[in-house]
Amino acid sequence: MASRLRFLLPALLSLSAAADEVRDTIERAERFGRKSGSLVYRDDIRPFWSAAGDAFAYQVETGPEKHRYVAVNLQSGEKSPAFDHGRLATALAAAAGREVKEDAIPIESLQASTAASPVVFRAFGKGWRFDAGKGSVEPFDAPPTATTLLSPGEAMESRNRNGGATSLTVENATQETIELLWVAGRQERRPYGKLPPGQSTTLSTYAGHVWLFADAKGQALAGVVAGEGSSTARVTGRVEGRARRPRGHGGDLSPDGAWRAVIRNHNLSIEPTRGGEAVTLTTDGSAEDYFRGPFFWSPDSRKLAAYREKRVETRQIHIVQTSPKDQLQPKLITHNYPKPGDPLPQAKPRLFDVAGRRALPVDEALFANPWEIRNESWSADSSEFRFVYNQRGHQVMRVIGLRADSGSARTILEESRKTFIDYSQKYHFQLLENGSRFLWASERSGYNHLYRFDANSGQLVNPVTSGEWNVKEVLRFDQENGTLLLKVVGLPGSDPYHEHFIRVNVDGGGLTRLTDADGTHTLRFSPKGDTYLATWSRVDQAPVTELRRTSDGRKIAELERADDSALIATGWSRPERFVAKGRDGRTDIHGILVKPTKFDPARRYPVIEDIYAGPHDHFVPKSYLTWSGMNAMAEHGFIVVMIDGMGTNWRNKTFHDVCWKNLMDAGFPDRIPWIKAAAATRPWMDLSRVGIFGGSAGGQSALAAMLTHGDFYKAAVADCGCHDNRMDKVWWNEAWMGWPVDESYARNSNVTHAAKLQGRLMLVVGELDSNVDPASTYQVVNALQQAGKSFDFVPVINGGHGSAESEYGRFRRAEFFVRSFR
Repeated sequence: MASRLRFLLPALLSLSAAADEVRDTIERAERFGRKSGSLVYRDDIRPFWSAAGDAFAYQVETGPEKHRYVAVNLQSGEKSPAFDHGRLATALAAAAGREVKEDAIPIESLQASTAASPVVFRAFGKGWRFDAGKGSVEPFDAPPTATTLLSPGEAMESRNRNGGATSLTVENATQETIELLWVAGRQERRPYGKLPPGQSTTLSTYAGHVWLFADAKGQALAGVVAGEGSSTARVTGRVEGRARRPRGHGGDLSPDGAWRAVIRNHNLSIEPTRGGEAVTLTTDGSAEDYFRGPFFWSPDSRKLAAYREKRVETRQIHIVQTSPKDQLQPKLITHNYPKPGDPLPQAKPRLFDVAGRRALPVDEALFANPWEIRNESWSADSSEFRFVYNQRGHQVMRVIGLRADSGSARTILEESRKTFIDYSQKYHFQLLENGSRFLWASERSGYNHLYRFDANSGQLVNPVTSGEWNVKEVLRFDQENGTLLLKVVGLPGSDPYHEHFIRVNVDGGGLTRLTDADGTHTLRFSPKGDTYLATWSRVDQAPVTELRRTSDGRKIAELERADDSALIATGWSRPERFVAKGRDGRTDIHGILVKPTKFDPARRYPVIEDIYAGPHDHFVPKSYLTWSGMNAMAEHGFIVVMIDGMGTNWRNKTFHDVCWKNLMDAGFPDRIPWIKAAAATRPWMDLSRVGIFGGSAGGQSALAAMLTHGDFYKAAVADCGCHDNRMDKVWWNEAWMGWPVDESYARNSNVTHAAKLQGRLMLVVGELDSNVDPASTYQVVNALQQAGKSFDFVPVINGGHGSAESEYGRFRRAEFFVRSFR
């Protein structure tokens, strides 16, 4: 026994020391990550435009707690100081009785102006005017710009982007206390205090951030998106939505104001608004087969469209919370959770003749199995009700018209694919020209492009865009000029994932590139719209900000080029981009490599792949970033790579179709050659020690790597994986695996192949995961145990989706790879 202890004790001490080292590295990486962004200067600007749009200035960070203000001539692009910083700082300090540093003047907002005009600005919550001739600053009544309040729904739909630092003054003009809520991401509301009636407060925020204002019951009253300069939001009460409605969508009220549509006891009636008896249009509705809104009135108020839907029993999943914070005994938590192949409620349109007080027979053969029906509208002459039908399985989409006089259906446009239509990412339908034509996105050419169709005949009027690149988003349609502002990827001469912007006429002519630099871009237009700021970057190129002219996209001036030399001086390095050929020997596969800050080219490093192969997007970072989870992992002494293999999105249809009924492939026949090609010119990559980790779909792929390519990958951490696509949420899995559920689901299941496990594996799951059913991981655990396999299993108590990203999860994951490769 004593001899065995002599051998065991050093091993235990070694494990303890390794764990301590991992914790120390995590803490050091977190500290460095928090400060990394502060070591980059001139990476963004805070713009100030004149009200007339004829003058422009900006603030730029020039060093630690230092910034300057720059004026720009909008014609020549010539830059100059916006004012004499020393004189203004001295004068403001005297006038405000506060300390003001020349290189850190605390201007909250600035009215850009011509050189001859006084400088008007806000600082210390007050308005000021600086007379350059006199060298004096005096108080000036320059209130913050009033900002437009939005309805809560409109505010929540806004994208929470990060602009420059700014301030938002909130005035409570209601009769009750309101709560201030910052919207984090797209849905999470974070409280920032309460504001009594009649009072105001100023919030420090960032341009583009979304705020909500709620009453005492927590009901949102209004919202706002913070502007670039200081602004004021005056809350007077509830703001109703101003959402644009499709033609003929009058809500419950008819366009002529004579009728109101209502649902009572599962049936549809119309009530006269000026008094009188209601008219019952249906009598056969029931709790199991009911009529419902939304309602769509024809423009002439003589016809009405509504929906009928059969109730179905929705699958539920049951999760045990083993250690609730508020009680000793476990809790059972139940979620509604439809899975692939489950019956789903299917709402189908019905037509009603208001004048004839009757329902029209509707031929539903063309829309018998809807996943969804959307973009409902009436023709201008009220003769036809139109909508877009997405058939379950996502292999057929139709624009359908229902005759208002007979209920007969016709196909205006049909798209069909043998694999799938990428409805969740590439769908676009937009009525044009008073509803007589429409804009339609399609991959019929192999790339996602826009087409203009005649809404009456269904004939193609013209392609709007074409080429071996993709339209990613329609940002704006200028109806007056007939032009579209588009975000696109894959333009010739650039990384196929870099985002660029173009303007094109709706007739397909006049394509103008608004960006042309070798990087991925964001745009900010001036209030007048005749100029814009284009900021571009790459993972290996710090941001560059340019001023450009809208009419032709010409660059007026390069305003700033970020300086990350202070960050590089710490030992940090920019990620490396690398391109290699994929499985077919022809297609370029793109990825990046991240090195630790203490990188030594004379060493040999294990390689860890951070994988996410979900077909809904691409995932390799394209814009500049100072720190990410890849950097944090690399600090443990690894080279971390990320790759977009075939089956991911936004290259072309053939590239994307690799995922069809084939999610277990995960692009590994492209990823492995990429890693080998990178190592061929990088001797510090040790391919005898390759690991992989991922979460959700990435967890599914990380385990699949060990089941199908265990000769290459030696260790994996799979977090919250959708290991069997029959166990996961219905929409995501049917999008790529199809409907009905067939043998491909079992063939792509990690449970099916669990006995093939090679190498070291750690499975992580949050016991409260409501995104991916935790049973998906538990069933893998069962299969591995049945096969007699050795592996690590880490259930995170009270953890949700992505528990490997929790403090404990990150520690266990890093410790696992350190133990596996040292």
